[in-house]
Amino acid sequence: MAFTSSPEGAPLRNGVVFSRVSSWLVRPRLVGLPFSDHAEPLLNSDSELADLFTFLERGIAERKWHKIELRPPQPGSPFLDWAKFRDGRKYLLHTVDLRPSLEQLFNALHKDSIQRKIRRAAREGLSYEEGRSESFLRTFYALTVLTRRRQSLPPPPLRWFKSVLGCLGDRALIRIARKNEKPIAAIFTLRHKDTVVYKYGCSDARFHNLGGVPFLLWKTIEDAKRVGASTVDFGRSDPDNDGLITFKERFGARSSFLIYKTYPQGRVGLPSELWQERAAKRVFALLPQRVLVLVGGLVYPHIG
Repeated sequence: MAFTSSPEGAPLRNGVVFSRVSSWLVRPRLVGLPFSDHAEPLLNSDSELADLFTFLERGIAERKWHKIELRPPQPGSPFLDWAKFRDGRKYLLHTVDLRPSLEQLFNALHKDSIQRKIRRAAREGLSYEEGRSESFLRTFYALTVLTRRRQSLPPPPLRWFKSVLGCLGDRALIRIARKNEKPIAAIFTLRHKDTVVYKYGCSDARFHNLGGVPFLLWKTIEDAKRVGASTVDFGRSDPDNDGLITFKERFGARSSFLIYKTYPQGRVGLPSELWQERAAKRVFALLPQRVLVLVGGLVYPHIG
């Protein structure tokens, strides 16, 4: 659903898009937007934010929803005052500036862990394919299940990826690296205006030494540069995930804080909630792969 203060029939001058998440397991809440690292509220002033807040607050009073979460990429915007909202989860957002030449971008990669792996992939003869067919999706999903199994996490349901491909069309793309026809790594990328987004990545751990994921990410940078994109969005990282942060930084990605805004509940990510997440991962680690896939289909409609 989209909210706006523009009168009916008048030109649309602002808007904020939400999804209403509601199920038998969770109380209804508004999230802008689920499974998106960030979503810019299309507002022009503090007064427009105040109008939106008044409407959302009235919805809470009327029990239409019990919580609101906004995911602005830049909560420090000079014209939006977030004082009535509280800080929710905090992440680091990583982006690569594509204005330098390809040669400069490659030279900015970490020489040992990134440049060396890309050259290794070339020597090993890794092949590159891209597409959005059912075959590509099935290959990508099989690698996703392997990756989530290593991470002790349930994978998103297959129908989620089908929906993204169906909704975004040629703005969504699956990229696959193969060794002797065997798929060893895959990434799922999105494109919006002049930004290419690296959304999901997966791989077969037995072939990590061949550099499949760095190879695919460099292909993505090359393609983004070719079509005139100005930025590659490497997505968010938990502040305590040092390995993921380091990997993205070694691609020349710069980081900025990503702070979600919530109302009216207090700060999320408290020790009790973090303990629950860790406990859930310990349980997931014990589940057979087929059961883990089933769990993913059951829990994803309630989160995001």
